[in-house]
Amino acid sequence: MKNTELSEEVKEILITSIQDFFLSERAEEISNFQATIILDFMLSSIGPLIYNQAIADAHALMNDRIEDLYGLEKRPR
Repeated sequence: MKNTELSEEVKEILITSIQDFFLSERAEEISNFQATIILDFMLSSIGPLIYNQAIADAHALMNDRIEDLYGLEKRPR
């Protein structure tokens, strides 16, 4: 599977969010570099699990929609 690639804008938002989290929850200031390492770790370790769950959810939704097609069948009189 291809690595998750984020735009620079999204990366900046997430890095700031991680820094804010550390400051509010741990009263600890971390650098952009430290937040980037945490983001990279999360993307590589947690990202595939979230991706796989999204695929499973989409698969279930599509199966439900395909089953709905049977309700459109025309029955001979």
